[in-house]
Amino acid sequence: MIVLGVILLIVGFVTGISILWTIGIILAVVGLALWVLGATGHAVAGRRHYY
Repeated sequence: MIVLGVILLIVGFVTGISILWTIGIILAVVGLALWVLGATGHAVAGRRHYY
């Protein structure tokens, strides 16, 4: 999810499409939050680790 967010950020920046930029930021932030929760040992969506 983080990689997809970064790709959308880059594509949105290069093409000037602001909706891709916004979706990219949202995906990157959510992906980072899930990664941090999974790395600290909290179960995310019923799973011990989130990849």
